[in-house]
Amino acid sequence: MKKIVSLGVLLSLIGVILLGCTDKKELKTLVYTNPVGGMNHIGDPFVLKSDGKYYMYATSEPNFGYKVWQSPNLVDWEEKGMAYVHFDQPEKWATGDFWAPEVVAYNDQFYMTYSARNMEGHLQISIAASNDPLGPFTDVSTQIIKQAGSYIDGHIFIDDDGTPFLYYVKDCSENIINGKHVSQIFVQKMNDDLTEVLDEPQFLTEPDATWERPYDEYQWNEGPFVLKQDGIYYLMYSSNYFASHDYSVGYATAASPFGPFEKAIDNPILTKDLSQGISGPGHNSVTVGPDDETLYIVYHTHTIPDAPSGNRQMNIDRLYFEDGKLKVDGPTSTEQEIKVK
Repeated sequence: MKKIVSLGVLLSLIGVILLGCTDKKELKTLVYTNPVGGMNHIGDPFVLKSDGKYYMYATSEPNFGYKVWQSPNLVDWEEKGMAYVHFDQPEKWATGDFWAPEVVAYNDQFYMTYSARNMEGHLQISIAASNDPLGPFTDVSTQIIKQAGSYIDGHIFIDDDGTPFLYYVKDCSENIINGKHVSQIFVQKMNDDLTEVLDEPQFLTEPDATWERPYDEYQWNEGPFVLKQDGIYYLMYSSNYFASHDYSVGYATAASPFGPFEKAIDNPILTKDLSQGISGPGHNSVTVGPDDETLYIVYHTHTIPDAPSGNRQMNIDRLYFEDGKLKVDGPTSTEQEIKVK
């Protein structure tokens, strides 16, 4: 027996189909060209994505704190003022050299790790917290590395099971090995409040590859940033002098957050291209794009390539995994596309 479908039911079915089609939003394309954001005289850009918005923190007011910028799409940025001001802190422990802030969302708060120079002249890492990614951030634990020396570039990585780790750098200014000044990367677990490091520091990397110039008087492995993919830990880092053309990004891999880490044979994965006016790409962070899928590396380059210095600007390029390797489509200076919702 034939079933007869009324006109009303048929129209209702068509409406459901059309509604389903309109619910599927097509991704739009946004075009950009590096550098992005229009800011300079910054360095060490770190981008946090939270509730669909982006927040960028950078070395920006080295005498007393950090600015913050906000964006809806990774390309269009607006300066939002100071996220952290040392003069406003209950304990004024530092004298300057406020470098390399990073912010993570953890336990319904935002935690900033940063480094500065203390009253005794040593660089130290501290933690500040806020209920808002724009700040203001207030110190909750200062000078958390207890070993002698100077320490910079704190990076908090939260593993899949919720365990927090602090990756950081023993700075070459005071770390002298066999007569050479050497920056080394270490890691320690953190407590659940992100106010202390636990156990003993675990050594991870130091300059030893040819491109890292391990024969120079001053050597650098710095700016650690950790990703995890398919059970493998990817430790990104920068090497060479920040104010040289050769400042570049490499990575190492391990099966454990404590290592041992093996450096990639195809390092550096992000390096200069002076033919395009790109000098000293480095000190990176990684964030996910507006499509919630594509990864982007955020890094600085020298604003004036012919005179590399602390005057730097922000860039972004696509980053991806391929056959267990970390790849970057960059550095670029031509038009690029970002998929946005």
